[in-house]
Amino acid sequence: MKKMSSKELRKEWIKFYEQRGHVDIGAVSLIGDGTTGVLFNVAGMQPLMPYLLGKEHPKGKRLCNVQGCVRTNDIESVGDSSHVTFFEMLGSWSLGDYFKKERTIWSYELLTQVFDLPKDRLAATVFSGNENVPKDEETAKLREESGFLKENIYYLPKEHNWWELERGPCGPDSEMFYITDKQPCGPNCNPSCDCGHFIEIGNDVFMQYDRISDNEYEPLKNKNVDTGWGLERMLAFLNTNGDVYFTDLFNGAIKILEEETGKKYNEEKSTTVSMRIIADHIRTSVMLLGDEKHLTPSNIGAGYILRRLIRRAVVQAKKLNIKTDVFYEIANNFIDDVYGDVYPNLIKSKDFILTELKKEIDKFEKTINSGMNEFYKLTNRLINNNVKVINGPDSFKLYDTYGFPVELTIELANEIGLSVDTDAFKEKFREHQEKSRVLSGEFKGGLASSGEMETKYHTATHLLNAALKVVVDKNIHQMGSNITSERMRFDFNCDHKLTDEEKLEVENLVNKWINEDLEVRKETMNKEDAVKTGAECMFIETYPDVVTVYTIGDVSKELCGGPHVERTSSLGKFKIVKEQSSSAGVRRIKAVLE
Repeated sequence: MKKMSSKELRKEWIKFYEQRGHVDIGAVSLIGDGTTGVLFNVAGMQPLMPYLLGKEHPKGKRLCNVQGCVRTNDIESVGDSSHVTFFEMLGSWSLGDYFKKERTIWSYELLTQVFDLPKDRLAATVFSGNENVPKDEETAKLREESGFLKENIYYLPKEHNWWELERGPCGPDSEMFYITDKQPCGPNCNPSCDCGHFIEIGNDVFMQYDRISDNEYEPLKNKNVDTGWGLERMLAFLNTNGDVYFTDLFNGAIKILEEETGKKYNEEKSTTVSMRIIADHIRTSVMLLGDEKHLTPSNIGAGYILRRLIRRAVVQAKKLNIKTDVFYEIANNFIDDVYGDVYPNLIKSKDFILTELKKEIDKFEKTINSGMNEFYKLTNRLINNNVKVINGPDSFKLYDTYGFPVELTIELANEIGLSVDTDAFKEKFREHQEKSRVLSGEFKGGLASSGEMETKYHTATHLLNAALKVVVDKNIHQMGSNITSERMRFDFNCDHKLTDEEKLEVENLVNKWINEDLEVRKETMNKEDAVKTGAECMFIETYPDVVTVYTIGDVSKELCGGPHVERTSSLGKFKIVKEQSSSAGVRRIKAVLE
């Protein structure tokens, strides 16, 4: 088995495929472009989906790259030896060019010639077939011909060896594994087991069918191959006992944390878990802040995920009893020593990354100390009284008074054997929203008639929010609002007093949209689906599972529980009366409709 650094692994991957006629297409932004319904690029093949579905790629039919990805659906699993939120995928593709024969030969050459793995330690899985598609005997035969031992080739069902979307190109995949020294779990042990006898290395997907309906598949005229191997996983496999935090990607960050804490990595479980979470979350934050799209922390969408990562890292620093100043040293290590040469935009954006990181950390630390004290006072009282659940009023108080996101309360509670009544929390949050609406003069219900001045102001608030993003800063979002039948008040994040020119431009843009007589459309959908569509919202974790989304033309899309007009032309003329400071980093606009 050949030991490699991360830089060597990237280089060897690209070199291998370029020697076989592939073109390195480089990496794209980590931030989703909105076409796939996800916040981030979650797989190396995701940016290539249009070409896998038939569009001609400008660089040809044989492609390869190393693509950064972000997945946060199992963020709570970070802390073990294998889970990370940012990772890189080593990828190669054939778009209607070569197919199974070449792919199986090259995979075997990679494993044995580039990575020096012994053939008797290699295993592979192939699709076992079902009532709709036959057994993939072709791939099994080609695996054997390429060098895999017949007894190490396993047939597995669709749930393990098939890739598809709801419709369109799909097909069987064939995964490759390394057989470890760990004893098999039994006579039927196979690569689908999680006993540790098999370690997954990579995957070849053969898109050879067109899914016409749920149970109907037809052969594709132009067949594709999609190959994806995880860089972190491969690096850990080649160099360590499988712990990705032992690789050169994390060595610098872990060493910094060891020096700061005075403790050794992997000696004490809780300390090790905190070190891993900090190292992972700061790495992902650096990559997102330094991305070409320059994501910043916010309360919506991808920005909210970034905010959550930074704040989770701060909580772990509190557990380790270290200052968050160490985060900047860790960030510098990732920028200068680990990724600067392969992601040059990080070097160019270094000041921006560190500045935004500090702003978010400082903002959260102002509330976290009192919040942590209140949390442990509360939980100690519950434990002393043998109560295992944090109720709605208590969890809402942590959120409303101390700025604790409810998921943070849940995580901290789980660590000490408690749970949170999330349904009760949501109910308290809804009660709070309802009280706020009553105080601000809002009505209940759906689309409001043009004669109701409040629901008018509510729609105008959405237009104002959208205009501020266009004129002032795309990262602006609502921090609060108050509406009466006579005026609206809108608070938003901003680091400067608006100029007269900015105020006039915002006014003109809102009035332009009003005059365009845009339709206001109301939809009800699952919260997750709403976020995927790009709908803006404040504190997504507090919303119920089913939400209402209001869309104003192609100008604004927001989650909202209040009333609205049916068309913007009924609003009249929008006029900013006053712009002033509300609190540190927050500005306030008062406006009327004439």
